[in-house]
Amino acid sequence: MLSKALLRLGTNAARHPWRVIAAWLVAATLAVLAAVAFGGRTADSMTAPGLDSQRAAQLIERAGTGQEGMTAQVVVTPLDGGATFFGDDGARTALTRLQAEVKRLPHVLGTSETAGGLEAGGDTAVRGGLVSADGRIAVVRVQYPDQSRLSAEDLDALVGLGDRLRAELPLRIEMGGSLFYAFSDPDGGTSELIGLLAAAAILFLAFGSLVAAALPIGMAVFGLTIGVATMTVLAGVTDVPAFAPVLGSMVGLGVGIDYALFVLARHREYLARGLAPHEAAGRAVATAGRPVVFAGGVVVVSILGLAVANVPFMTVGGIAVSIVVLTMVVASVTLLPAFLGAAGPRLARAGRIGRALQTARPGRLARRRERAAGATPAAGWRRERAAGATPAAGWRRWIGHVSRHPVLYAIGAAGLLLTATLPVLGLRVGLPDDGSLPHSRTERRAYDLVAEGFGPGTNGPLVIAADPAGDPGVPDRLVRAVAADPGIASVAPAHIDRATGIATLVVFPTTSPQDKATTDTIARLRTDVLPTALGHGPARAHVGGAAASLSDVGRRTSERLPLLVATVLAMSFLLLMLIFRSVLVPLKAVLLNLLSIGAAYGVMVAVFQWGWGGALIGLEATVPIVSFIPMFLFAILFGLSMDYEVFLLSRVREEYLRTGDNGTAIVEGISRTARIITSAALIMVAVFLSFAVADDPSAKMFGLGLATAIFIDATVVRMVLVPATMTLLGRSNWWLPKWLDRMLPHGPVGTDDTDGADDTDAESAVGAPRAPLAAQ
Repeated sequence: MLSKALLRLGTNAARHPWRVIAAWLVAATLAVLAAVAFGGRTADSMTAPGLDSQRAAQLIERAGTGQEGMTAQVVVTPLDGGATFFGDDGARTALTRLQAEVKRLPHVLGTSETAGGLEAGGDTAVRGGLVSADGRIAVVRVQYPDQSRLSAEDLDALVGLGDRLRAELPLRIEMGGSLFYAFSDPDGGTSELIGLLAAAAILFLAFGSLVAAALPIGMAVFGLTIGVATMTVLAGVTDVPAFAPVLGSMVGLGVGIDYALFVLARHREYLARGLAPHEAAGRAVATAGRPVVFAGGVVVVSILGLAVANVPFMTVGGIAVSIVVLTMVVASVTLLPAFLGAAGPRLARAGRIGRALQTARPGRLARRRERAAGATPAAGWRRERAAGATPAAGWRRWIGHVSRHPVLYAIGAAGLLLTATLPVLGLRVGLPDDGSLPHSRTERRAYDLVAEGFGPGTNGPLVIAADPAGDPGVPDRLVRAVAADPGIASVAPAHIDRATGIATLVVFPTTSPQDKATTDTIARLRTDVLPTALGHGPARAHVGGAAASLSDVGRRTSERLPLLVATVLAMSFLLLMLIFRSVLVPLKAVLLNLLSIGAAYGVMVAVFQWGWGGALIGLEATVPIVSFIPMFLFAILFGLSMDYEVFLLSRVREEYLRTGDNGTAIVEGISRTARIITSAALIMVAVFLSFAVADDPSAKMFGLGLATAIFIDATVVRMVLVPATMTLLGRSNWWLPKWLDRMLPHGPVGTDDTDGADDTDAESAVGAPRAPLAAQ
């Protein structure tokens, strides 16, 4: 059923390519226009229902203190190394002017009275946390309204003011704060461009044709445009996390080019066999398109499984990324065959450079060996090509070698992956802050100045929100109790809202936001300090702030990760069992994918927490793993690894149905797909690594984690563990109880009886014995 539908879809698209291309152009234009008219900006809401930090945020919002809005901080120090704000009139005058000009910026609700504090006396400014004890560093804190009322223009105005005043005032001026996090885009699309260029180069080397290399890139750009535009429209309805567009671009480019590569490779095979372009495109979509549809389904199911975490921003982020993946799947079976039809028979042949690459003569060592064997080099070279010594022949030899020594390779490869997984035992989630950014960023320089002048905890203040419930002594008791905790450096005076009575305290820990000691301090405040200060009355207090929110989300995701793993594994197992009508094949796939994902986690811990090789991706300091990334990576990686599983096993099953021999099916099926899987993996790795060099630590983690897992999956797993384990299992690979076979709907991926959808090899094997799939 699916094969016939895809056959008709692909054939019609190839017969009428310009109609389909025009339809996609219209769809892309409408999506972009909708994004401009109705779209919103991404907004990070790192909270979840039931968390203590969420309750604190609700109290702060009720109090109307303005602390729920966006903030920025301008950090200054005199250029004269011996001057201080206490004794230098020129430095104080410059600070007064800077504060006044910042206040006049659009949408600024107010600033801290840093200059006023200095006028009242140095001790007043120091106690208020506005000037460092030595008088060298001052901070002007800037309060903005909620992010929904701001735009990148507000950040540009603040940065522009800083650039102008640096030239006019005797001050070093640095800036940071949530305004920068929300609206800065230092990458500016560079990662996507690098990934596209790398993918284009790999495609050209794989196909030897500029036209063939351009088609997957064009399809991916179309799909990404529509997917990201749709994500922007979604942001106008709900809060879409800031990492979603980056992750969507990363995953969308990877899977889009990969899916196109699978279909394009089949199309070229059919063209080489003499089929007309529209017929070749239709059959390519019907055969290679089926694994694409099912693999895309597994990716979407895995990502949507994030909903079990009950963390709204992760659920919305998963939906946003899933939209991009679905767009790529639809493009692979509609837009791509239209491109193939428009290209015509040109795709059957390589260009001049491609032919030179593909027909390159053997190297000097090979020619010497042929002379030693008594043959002329040219004759030997021609005999090899005539005998079919293609790149698949090399893979066939390798897979055959692994299949002859399955126990050795299975134990060795599994041991290697388990060893790479060991660092996971030291996994620590946390909050990489501006201190993780490169020194070229003003946010990092501002962070360092604040830490130098006021202590590391000043960069990650906590906000305690309390409802006294009519007890006027609650704020003072809270201030005394919190200030006495050894993990707290200072406590700002309580702010009490007259209308609601809600008190808010800004608390500065002694340690940085990403330090484990800060997490311990938050836990101690909640379990010991606050309950003791409040007593048994109706008053209540909650700990909020960015550090507390990320700590809470990290704990929630850690608690829900086992449920996500179980849910995704169960759904993936059932889907693969439906596809391949086997019990052991999906079970093996699930276990091997867990191994590759575990190894990727281990590499992330070694790089980001231990600093091994961090300089290679521009990591200037060790950082904890962002709390939500392990769960997000699991969902995405498990789905992506299934792409190769479905594509590879579909071909193995075709060979098994054709020959009935398990050994032949393994060698032929894997060797015929090895070149495509290797090229696809190289493309994904190149795309993901292009994001690993971004400034943002979260983007680095996503990029390196995805690239590592795909590399391991396409090499150690697919080319070693899969043939070794399938050889050991023998005919049991395709075992399925008869009662279960009757229950499952038919129409699996692989060779079936759809008209015209079968591979030509299968069609020529009429009368070949069909291998039994169900237990007798």
